Amino acid sequence: MKSRLELAALVFGATMTVSLCAAHGDELTIRGTIAPAAWQAFEARFVDQSGRVIDDANGGISHSEGQGYGLILALAADDRASFERIWSFTQTELMLRDDGLAAWRWTPAMPHVPDINNATDGDLLIAYGLAKAGDAWGVPGYTEAATKIATSIGSETLEAYKGQLWLLPGAHGFSAKDRADGPVVNLSYWLFEALPVMARLAPDIEWSAVWTSGLKLSETARFGHVGLPSDWLSVHDAAPVPAAQFTPDFGYNAVRIPLYLMRAGLSDPRWLAPYTQAWHGGAQTGIPLVNVKTDQVVARLTEPGYRMLAATLDCVTAKTPLPEDLKLFRPTHYYPSALYLLSVSFLAERHAECL
Repeated sequence: MKSRLELAALVFGATMTVSLCAAHGDELTIRGTIAPAAWQAFEARFVDQSGRVIDDANGGISHSEGQGYGLILALAADDRASFERIWSFTQTELMLRDDGLAAWRWTPAMPHVPDINNATDGDLLIAYGLAKAGDAWGVPGYTEAATKIATSIGSETLEAYKGQLWLLPGAHGFSAKDRADGPVVNLSYWLFEALPVMARLAPDIEWSAVWTSGLKLSETARFGHVGLPSDWLSVHDAAPVPAAQFTPDFGYNAVRIPLYLMRAGLSDPRWLAPYTQAWHGGAQTGIPLVNVKTDQVVARLTEPGYRMLAATLDCVTAKTPLPEDLKLFRPTHYYPSALYLLSVSFLAERHAECL
């Protein structure tokens, strides 16, 4: 049986505003869906005393994505003190732009912020975490901050092009004016679960059209034998293609696409089938990164956090319980550890039968 969100999506072209309103009933609660011990293990490994979330596999940098994940996971653990520390660092060190968006990267070396451009997925994650925390804990200041970010995302990072409204990866460098093959987008930046929340925060923005373009891309950006998207996509022409000047890989970005779909209640095979096929057995053996032009597997990600993505997909599509070795959280590196906890949080709220 399809969820209310999926049923809304099927008629999105005709009733887009109504669809986003209908989606509200399917929103994740988030709060209290991670065991304190699991969050404490993550925090001890990847969050310093200032509230900086550290990407230990990427030179110890921090970025808006990590700060956003940190906010959502702290809320999932119902840890208000840690949430406030993470938000404080984000405000102080990344919210440096004049338009209200976050600079995408903070480095341990000086200058800490060498590139002031934003990363739109990070902005969405931060705004979403703030909005959900504002609701859960009754903190109007979080909601107000989320509203400002949502409004800025709408004004700075959306591009109308050939009848679609695209979510650009950043305010600069990806539009049709910036690149010959532009707009260039990244499907993993569509945090579908956040769009109904953004619609409440900034109702004058056409979030329903952003939803529509993301779902359309989910169905059309399929390349190679197994039909997977590349991380970076040109939507310049009628059909999307891997963007120029980027490796045409289904890579580290794209591996989170099915998780974002599932967390938003979008579990229909029309969206998940390519991942179900490509990740068969992945809960045990890991998930492949694939060059979508050659079909060559360029790497296999075997850390528990990546295998948890495949296990979550197995749970949602086939009601398969988690493998025993994935039931205990053991942090490895920042990114797969964050994906692990986001998966567990979702399963605890929606599919506890698999845990």
